[in-house]
Amino acid sequence: MEIVLIRYLSFTNLSIVTEFPISLNHLLAITALIIAVICFTFRSNPVYLVDFSCYLPPDSLRVPTANFIEHCEASNIFDQENIDFQVKILERSGIGFESCMPIAVHEIPPNSSFYKAQEETEMVLSTIVKDLLSKHSINPKSIDILVSNCSLFCPTPSLTSMIINKFGFRSNVKSFSLSGMGCSAGMLSISLVKDLLKVHKNSVALVLSMEAITPNGYKGKVKSMLMANILFRMGGAAILLSNRKQDKHKAKYKLQNLVRTHLGSDDQAYQSVFQQPDESGKVGVSISRELLHVAAKALRINISELGPLVLPYSEQLKYGWSVIKQKIWFSASQKGTYVPNFKKAFEHFCIHAGGKAVIDAVEDNLNLHKEDAEASRMTLYRFGNTSSSSLWYELSYLEAKGRVKKGDRVWQIAFGSGFKCNSAVWKCISNLDPDLKNSWSDRIHLYPVEIPKVCDH
Repeated sequence: MEIVLIRYLSFTNLSIVTEFPISLNHLLAITALIIAVICFTFRSNPVYLVDFSCYLPPDSLRVPTANFIEHCEASNIFDQENIDFQVKILERSGIGFESCMPIAVHEIPPNSSFYKAQEETEMVLSTIVKDLLSKHSINPKSIDILVSNCSLFCPTPSLTSMIINKFGFRSNVKSFSLSGMGCSAGMLSISLVKDLLKVHKNSVALVLSMEAITPNGYKGKVKSMLMANILFRMGGAAILLSNRKQDKHKAKYKLQNLVRTHLGSDDQAYQSVFQQPDESGKVGVSISRELLHVAAKALRINISELGPLVLPYSEQLKYGWSVIKQKIWFSASQKGTYVPNFKKAFEHFCIHAGGKAVIDAVEDNLNLHKEDAEASRMTLYRFGNTSSSSLWYELSYLEAKGRVKKGDRVWQIAFGSGFKCNSAVWKCISNLDPDLKNSWSDRIHLYPVEIPKVCDH
């Protein structure tokens, strides 16, 4: 296209120099050609979310509070003070009796061996990949791009190699294994695939998001590290993406926006979620008291970039005017910066189920209603914090409830160590059937449930 344009311009310039002045028709033709080149160069590359599948652990792996206490006492790992602390956190966590731990954690004492960690990851990933591919009759050899993310377990060969070996992917599949990127790694994987699909046309991508629980239980006495034992639970998700035109008619969603925020240059943010050994050499993930403050800051920066892309002009003007008023006529009586009404931009919200406090904080900061965070709270209650896959359990909940309609927009908000806040906006492009089986189908009629409030004594 560019060569044709250069030759055409050379010809027209030559004609001017010799005997023919440039005409209006020539100008129109050149303008049209330039516009066509620009449109071809900068045209959008659609990313379709064809479908996704979330892992449903068997009921035999549930960890009710009574079982947790009994297991801690029988394992003889913690003293009574640390058991009481963990029970206190569990009772206030918003996690119910249906959340699950892998088989190795149920052993007495828990078996955190490398072999058991491999067993967990293979069980989760193999199940969801098989479910997703068989559901759409997809040959594994038709997958062009494979991306996995698991923050704390990074074996050799990689997790993507394990799936390639088990399902027989073709030899030129483009595979990537992400590690150490925390609970927001699921959105990072989507971002990576989005960029890859810009380069590789007519391609299908498979994203695998999970966290390995087996090797990461903390057995020391530092309370900030003991919290991770309570919050994280077994789970995983497989997401099928495509940029092929023929997949548009069967895809559920289309990616509208993806915004990533990284506060790693700030020491407080960098250290807010940190894996390290304690004084006795026992490795654990420390969760700082400053986490909520850091998450709020990351969210503000993230939505300052996302807002202009999704909010109607009326909301942007209200926000801009409130900022101007604060800077010019600041007074103690003013209520502060206007918080845009994000319900004018989105019909549904999927907030990372990192914990009850995280969901409450986002709900308050965005002025959302209780029902807007229902999917997040119910996911936390039933499945616990499944790390990078939690957002997909939440979207499954909304689908099983029949709430997502064609044309609706969904905002997924992920937080993760580093510290990161990542947002993805999806638009539903199909009429979804709420009766299709997913990870919530067996008990969706029992939800939402009233989560009991625990008062301090």
